[in-house]
Amino acid sequence: MAINLDKLMGFHHQALQVRTQRMEIIAGNLANANTPGYKARDIDFKQAMKSAQYSQNHNLKRTHDNHIKGSMQGSGELKFRVPDQPDTGDGNTVDVQIERNTFLDNGLRYQAGMEFLNGKISGMKKAIKGGQQ
Repeated sequence: MAINLDKLMGFHHQALQVRTQRMEIIAGNLANANTPGYKARDIDFKQAMKSAQYSQNHNLKRTHDNHIKGSMQGSGELKFRVPDQPDTGDGNTVDVQIERNTFLDNGLRYQAGMEFLNGKISGMKKAIKGGQQ
């Protein structure tokens, strides 16, 4: 019986990829906190995961078994963050406290996803070895 790794880890792997991309964007926001005119950006995580699932589901249909799966990347997930505070006069919309909190939250969720995937991989190793160490 063949093991389909996409079915085993696909969703969680995609979630980690989106979380990694989100960390880079938030880090960019923090790095540009003092840049006049900089607009804070973020990823709509739910929309990005819907796009990834759509892409994964539609890549399963190939014309021939030997054809390589393609991928679709939606660019609609990246959005500008709506500021909670009034403009300070320089046009920058980065709220450092919100960015830090968002960065930490995303990092914790990334770590939880990694732990989940590690558990799945450990379970698969046990199944392959037959439960022997």
